Amino acid sequence: MPQRQSPLAISAYTVTCAAGRGVDALAAALAARRSGLAPNDFSSVPLACHVGRVAGVEDTPVPAAQAAWDCRNNRLAWLGLSQDGFLDAALALVARYGASRVAVVLGTSTASIGATEEAYRTLEDGRFAARFHEPLLHTPHSLAAFVQAVLGTRGPVATVATACSSSAKVFAQAERLIRLGWADAAVVGGVDTLCDSVLFGFNALQLVSPDPCRPFDAARRGISIGEAAGFALLERGDAAPGAPRLAGWGESSDAHHMSSPHPEGLGARLAIADALARAGLTADAVDYINLHGTATPANDAVEAATIAALFPATTRASSTKGWTGHTLGAAGIVEAVICLIALERGFVPGTLNCVDPDPVCGPQLAVANEARAPRIALSNSFGFGGSNAALLFAHAGAA
Repeated sequence: MPQRQSPLAISAYTVTCAAGRGVDALAAALAARRSGLAPNDFSSVPLACHVGRVAGVEDTPVPAAQAAWDCRNNRLAWLGLSQDGFLDAALALVARYGASRVAVVLGTSTASIGATEEAYRTLEDGRFAARFHEPLLHTPHSLAAFVQAVLGTRGPVATVATACSSSAKVFAQAERLIRLGWADAAVVGGVDTLCDSVLFGFNALQLVSPDPCRPFDAARRGISIGEAAGFALLERGDAAPGAPRLAGWGESSDAHHMSSPHPEGLGARLAIADALARAGLTADAVDYINLHGTATPANDAVEAATIAALFPATTRASSTKGWTGHTLGAAGIVEAVICLIALERGFVPGTLNCVDPDPVCGPQLAVANEARAPRIALSNSFGFGGSNAALLFAHAGAA
């Protein structure tokens, strides 16, 4: 088992998704049980489903100095950076530690592929139109390169693209960089925007629900795809004494199937066990679990059985994708922020749209919102192909 790690302070964080721009807006939507899902009005041809679309992305150009990276994904990144005073906090972090000592580690599953799709849809004489001639756009590293340019950092910069676990794994990579001395602090996060590739790709796999997704419901029919941008600042614990903590992380790979989880959840169990070991905690210390909970038949059944087997009945667990949709490469950071909201604001969000819980679910599943004061929260992110990540967060007073 891994050795216990020193907790890292999360000195600032933000999220922008269909349920709201900024932490306060998302917390209000969670409390009011107000979903951000709406009938699909995005795809280039009709597709009957619901999506979690962020309004106003198209009207939010990137700064002129970063015009080479202008695309919908980076516009959402810029919109996200502009919430909750995060950009100022990040620039202050860079000034405090020095540009070469701050890492940028961001997750995405599609990066700017939406711009590449548009370029192919609007070919001129068989060639990309002039506005798409920027090579910086058509690369999976577009997001991280854009954010690095905005912040002016010169430290390690990395793109993590492991499907739905991408922006959870960024926390693990950043912790390693700081622990090994490659950086003193890190900007982590993830951004994914809606695009035809994901909408029609998941629909081809028969995984898209025509109705708003219903995680862990016996009659669930699949996912609702969303988009989001989220970011956090990680520093050593003594740098921000009153901040919540990244207490532990775990990663694993099922190596079982290209899209289906291991039927016994072996990879998920390993990731959770490693996160607990790094935090020096046992399962009964976890108060709240934000489940991956995609509302697909296989994922929810395996995850529900895993949680029922590993955690006591008193642990509360829920999926929040009924509010945000499945934001793919941004899901890890969105749900990490929801865990931080639960820790700092003293409530557990339920599982929106779950009316009749699947019998495989244990007593841990919270359907309604609950007024509680969790001190330790676990966030599960399980990507396509069995790329798993588990993150443990602690209230400042519990670290």
